[in-house]
Amino acid sequence: MERVQLREISVIKKDGKKELFDREKLTRSLRVALQKRPVDEDQIERIVNSIQRRLESLGETEVPSKVIGEIVMDVLADLDQVAYVRFASVYRNFREAKDFEDFVGTLGDD
Repeated sequence: MERVQLREISVIKKDGKKELFDREKLTRSLRVALQKRPVDEDQIERIVNSIQRRLESLGETEVPSKVIGEIVMDVLADLDQVAYVRFASVYRNFREAKDFEDFVGTLGDD
């Protein structure tokens, strides 16, 4: 599978710190969300490539982590609802069962 060469993009974290975009970190996050779901490694690789292309198309050298998280959420919402909820639980920092209930209650709103 081809690897997309991403020009250097810095990710601006919530606390204001910056770090270089890490393709492997994105891949690991997707693997965790998609664990035991009907999605194979080739699909994950295509998703990562797609997200990289979307980031490059923004034309920015610095991207807030929130933007990347929202892109991942969009992709997972279309791909697999279970993975979407798994990723959202970490990304949105769910702290109790009610957080899950509230989020899952919004899934049919689209």
